[in-house]
Amino acid sequence: MCLGKKGVNRSVPTGNASQVSDGAAAVLLAKRSKAAQLGLPVLGVLRSFAVVGVPPDVMGIGPAYAIPVAVEKAGLTLNDIDIYEINEAFASQAVYCVEKLGIPMEKVNPLGGAIALGHPLGCTGARQVVTLLNELKRRGKRAYGVVSMCIGTGMGAAAVFEYPGN
Repeated sequence: MCLGKKGVNRSVPTGNASQVSDGAAAVLLAKRSKAAQLGLPVLGVLRSFAVVGVPPDVMGIGPAYAIPVAVEKAGLTLNDIDIYEINEAFASQAVYCVEKLGIPMEKVNPLGGAIALGHPLGCTGARQVVTLLNELKRRGKRAYGVVSMCIGTGMGAAAVFEYPGN
């Protein structure tokens, strides 16, 4: 991955990249009425999502472009978001996204991201959603959060969730 100027050979060393780890998770998305019928708690509300594309040679920066689209679709601004779960496939890619969007670092991955927790392929999104919703619940008030990740070949995805409060 090259996040520098074209023609400049820059790389991402393994010390600044998440490890691929094993993981399994399940997330159930349902209408509120169905959750009530089944006696299941509603942990959050999916407000919007977005998928965008960037040039494949800078594939890690997709979240910087997907996040604003998802937030706008939810009728919110970047400042309205309490927590951002941005997958850290690489430290440089996550830092780029945070700086490009002007997000305060204290709002990003407050419980640790993929570099600390691991990057379970095929499970990353579920892990992020569970981490986000549980942290919003722990804080105990109505709040908004974003999960986002880069995807190989230049895609970025983001989703906005609302925790309705206690």
